[in-house]
Amino acid sequence: MSTPATPIVARAPGGSAVRNLRRGPRRRRLAATGTLALLVLGLLVVDILLGSYTITIPDFARLLAGEHIPGASFIVMENKLPRAVIGLLAGVAFGLSGAIFQTMLRNPLASPDIIGISYGASATAVAAIVFFGAAGATVSVAAIAGALVVALLISLLARGRGGSGLILVGIGAAAFMNAAVTFMLARADINNAQSAMIWLAGSLNSSNWERASVLAVSLVVLLPVAFLLARSLGGMQLGQDTASGLGFNVPRGRLALTVLGVLLAALATAAAGPISFVAFLSGPIAKRLNGGAPSLPMAALVGAAIVLGADFIAANLLPTALPVGVVTGALGAPFLLWLLINTNRNSQGG
Repeated sequence: MSTPATPIVARAPGGSAVRNLRRGPRRRRLAATGTLALLVLGLLVVDILLGSYTITIPDFARLLAGEHIPGASFIVMENKLPRAVIGLLAGVAFGLSGAIFQTMLRNPLASPDIIGISYGASATAVAAIVFFGAAGATVSVAAIAGALVVALLISLLARGRGGSGLILVGIGAAAFMNAAVTFMLARADINNAQSAMIWLAGSLNSSNWERASVLAVSLVVLLPVAFLLARSLGGMQLGQDTASGLGFNVPRGRLALTVLGVLLAALATAAAGPISFVAFLSGPIAKRLNGGAPSLPMAALVGAAIVLGADFIAANLLPTALPVGVVTGALGAPFLLWLLINTNRNSQGG
């Protein structure tokens, strides 16, 4: 007597299967983040050890231990190392600032170097240099104040016009600030004008431990704030109505994220000058590496990699040493043109 066949019942995926599906993208994100971190570490080491003056790893370890090596102690510890540290920290700050604005306003054009915030920092810094002969910390304070004031004015003028309106107002403000900078340089003393032009190019040549320590302490304070506001930023990228429906306090979150993004951009600009297009490039590249989703940690690492790599190229691989902003500008300008052309095609449905 044959036993009846057991019916085959299709089972829904269990908890372990769902967890495995979720682990795949998470592992890819961790792998991409780890690869970026190793790239940044490698570029940092290259910037310090190689270039016009090379030093071996054992000698560098001796310098870090406090041993004095004639020539190397000054060149490495007072020039190359603070330069690399400021490049790393400024890249992190620019990358975070760009990703915050681009995600919050849901537009890749909404970076501080496009919407006028960096130009506001530049205008007040140049005014401090030209009219008052300022240097060092005074220029940094002027740059931070200028960025905050311009961000406030842009927000007030663009109130009720949405993200696109804020970008258009910011572009207009950037043009006005650029004209003001040109006027001040034309009326300035030749020595002050030269100092201002070097700073405006975005250069790490005048890096020192004072600037590096100020920027490092500022990031120690601001990075945890960025981590705490990441959830609000995730809600903002869904749109204002959707974020409000999910329980996010949109006005308060937008204000906090705007202040955070402005401070990050202003502090980086104060330390290294307005290095072109780093904030603009970091967010979209990180988003592409993260499978289409914004990522603040990856944007920070991309920004650091861009600044460190561009600085090494500008200082060592070109016929004439150039400010790092020249190389980043050459990288960012074609991307901006491509983005504008692509956006125009999409809006026309072609």
